[in-house]
Amino acid sequence: MATPPSKGITVPASLLILTAAAAFLLFLLLPSLSPSSSNAPSLSCPTTAAAVAATTRPPDPISPTPDDIAWLKSQLARNSIQEPPSSPAAWHSLRKGINPRTRAQQLEDLRRFKGVSHYEGDDAGNHTALPCPGELLVEEHHSNYGEPWAGGRDVFEFLAAAAWLAPADHVLEIGCGTLRVGLHFIRYLDAARFHCLERDELSLMAALRYELPSQGLLHKRPLILRGEDMEFDRFGSDVVYDLIYASAVFLHMPDALVWEGLERLSGRLKPEKGRIFVSHNIKFCSRLGGDVCTERLSKLGLEYVRKHTHDSLLFSHYEIWFEFRKMA
Repeated sequence: MATPPSKGITVPASLLILTAAAAFLLFLLLPSLSPSSSNAPSLSCPTTAAAVAATTRPPDPISPTPDDIAWLKSQLARNSIQEPPSSPAAWHSLRKGINPRTRAQQLEDLRRFKGVSHYEGDDAGNHTALPCPGELLVEEHHSNYGEPWAGGRDVFEFLAAAAWLAPADHVLEIGCGTLRVGLHFIRYLDAARFHCLERDELSLMAALRYELPSQGLLHKRPLILRGEDMEFDRFGSDVVYDLIYASAVFLHMPDALVWEGLERLSGRLKPEKGRIFVSHNIKFCSRLGGDVCTERLSKLGLEYVRKHTHDSLLFSHYEIWFEFRKMA
């Protein structure tokens, strides 16, 4: 009896050979397609140090580079910005806007009209978290200095570079005023690393009620204290500073008070790296004579390093600074 024919599927031999060859080729390619153990990204949580390294960006440059300045000049040329006019009338003829005003006119407008749009009645005080006086809003305090407000950036750039300052360092300014210089240090340093002792109420009001909030620096938590004398213990007994500076402050103080301050500051200066910078002159020292001054500094554990000058970026001016350090 004949065997009935099978009902299964017949596969040609050539197709079987091709399938086997493709499977073998895929087997060879799989290791190179899959990520290796050395290149594969880790799926585990990074360590704390690795996470910090990954998220912390380097600090911004302290000073502009020649390339930065060349770029800015190219932008002026690109936008056909000519040299500024020399006469006040020609200068003010360039002013444009809906209602260009001087600071005095802005202040009068604020007092009379309270701004273009404002709240009235009992509800008026419920919409402003930090009400600020009009005098500060129009930045009258920017004219409290003997030179342009922009000079504060020059001071910062010189001191930060001369002291090899890093964001984690501690800085103390003696007489920070309205933060003309201090704003730049606060922005550059880590939180709570900038300390200041200031005696003038108006300056403190401008610094705390206007400059810090308007510059978005409240999160930096600088420690700014009101004080008449060299009361540095109020900043904490364990704080040592990488940089201490006094800009146009010591020349207005009696010599005896300056020396008292230096005596208190010498113990707060970080060994080796720490620096004290004093601007304009050091008559508290020169009035004693070179040898006597050197001896007195030595008794405080300090020594004079040298005199510096630093040119302004934006106007024809240079700063004079005198550098001191802790003796080895």
